[in-house]
Amino acid sequence: MATCIICWQNGSMAEPTETSIQVRHVPADVHAVLRKRAAAEGKSLQEYVLGLLVTQARRPTRHEVLTSAGRRARGRVGFQEAADAIREERESR
Repeated sequence: MATCIICWQNGSMAEPTETSIQVRHVPADVHAVLRKRAAAEGKSLQEYVLGLLVTQARRPTRHEVLTSAGRRARGRVGFQEAADAIREERESR
């Protein structure tokens, strides 16, 4: 393993593209639900939770979407102002 670390530091080998996350203090009821859903899909708990994380991380947040759209359109409306305007429009219907 030390050889690989030296290779990464020297740049002669690509850095690993995957890493690990450990989640502590998961409520028992949440763990049970996730384990049950994983089993229903024929997956291990690790595979199931990894799928949830990948899906969530690859989906942009509203803030990211609005920020990106604002940069492209050179908009000058902030996130909160846009959200308030949308809310007001919906409430007026």
